[in-house]
Amino acid sequence: MGDFTPVSALLGGALIGLAASAMLLFNGRIAGISSVFGGLLKPRAGDIGWRSAFIGGLFLAGALLAMFAPSTIASSPDRSMAATLAAGLIVGFGVRMGNGCTSGHGVCGLSRFSRRSLVATVTFMATGFITASLIQVFAGGAL
Repeated sequence: MGDFTPVSALLGGALIGLAASAMLLFNGRIAGISSVFGGLLKPRAGDIGWRSAFIGGLFLAGALLAMFAPSTIASSPDRSMAATLAAGLIVGFGVRMGNGCTSGHGVCGLSRFSRRSLVATVTFMATGFITASLIQVFAGGAL
């Protein structure tokens, strides 16, 4: 339990909540990453700029964190590129089936008391718990 950092977790959560609230209040949009990114794949007039800035900001923040606080970035697990791509496709399939991602449902949907988001978030979490438990049992803890 040596990695417990309540102050940084609280600050990070507050920033995510502030950003999601600002996006809804000032832009009338839900800050669900999959829908923001998906809108770049099939762009509509007037949408490309803010969507590009949003996604670019995610990459920029990660790059700045890696530059100025590299110890905060976890090392990547030993997985093949094929396994990583397969995992990405499975996650993408789930996002489409659930009509959104964890950020859209878990952060934005739950804060708006959406029943659909509650069901989606419980499903995401339960699936994650079950998958992690099965990997722990059958793969000898090789997460």
